[in-house]
Amino acid sequence: MTELILIRHGETDWNRELRFQGQIDVPLNAIGFEHARRVAEHLAGESVQHLVCSDLLRTRQTAEAPSRQLTLTAAADPGLREQAFGVVEGMRADEIQQQFPQAWARWSEFDADYAFDGGESTRIFHARVMAALRRLAQERQGQRLVVVTHGGVLDMVYRSAMGLALCGPRQSVIPNGGISRVLLRESRVEILRWAETQHLAGMPAQPVYDQRKLEPAGIQSETASPSIE
Repeated sequence: MTELILIRHGETDWNRELRFQGQIDVPLNAIGFEHARRVAEHLAGESVQHLVCSDLLRTRQTAEAPSRQLTLTAAADPGLREQAFGVVEGMRADEIQQQFPQAWARWSEFDADYAFDGGESTRIFHARVMAALRRLAQERQGQRLVVVTHGGVLDMVYRSAMGLALCGPRQSVIPNGGISRVLLRESRVEILRWAETQHLAGMPAQPVYDQRKLEPAGIQSETASPSIE
C-alpha cells in the first residue's frame, strides 16, 4: 500500500485563456505561484518520503515550494505528463472548431479511442498514467508520496478509483492547486479525500471549461471541468 498526495499544478495564463495546454511547456502565472506557495504551506509538517512531478515546466515550478518545505528533491517523471493533444495544443475551443471542425466533432463524442492528429487517445493516456503511478507505488511501498501533476492525470485516477468509463465528460472537480489523497493497493485505487481547496481560500475564482455543453445525447454529467489542461 502506498499513499499518494496528488497536487494539480498551479494556474497558467493558458488555463485562464482556456487553451489546450497538453504537453507544451507553459509557465505558471502569478496566481499559479501563489497556488504553489499555499500548497507548500498546507503540507508543512506532513511525513512525506518522496516528491515526484511531471517533467513539464508548470508542474516542476509548482513542485519547487513543496520541495523546499518538505526538504525533498523533486524527481521528474515523463509518465506523469498531461495528455498529448497533438495539432490542437495551444488552441482554444473556438479556434479548434474553426480550423479543425471534423476533429472537434469527433472529440466532442468522448470516444476513448479517438485522438487529435499527433495526440493520445484517452485509453492510451489512461494506460500510461496508471502504469507510471503503479510503478511508483511498487518502488515506494508503504511510503507517502507527493505527486505534482495535471488535471487530465487526476481525471484518470478518479475514473479508476470510481470505476467510471473512459468515455464521457469529466465527473470530478480538479482545481489548480487542489490536493487529493489516494491509496494504491496493487490494482486498486482508493480515494481518501478529493480536491481539498481550503488552503486556496480568498484566491481569484478559477476559469471553468464546462464539458456538459459538449455532451452527446444519452450522456449526463453533474460536474463542470475546471480549465483546459
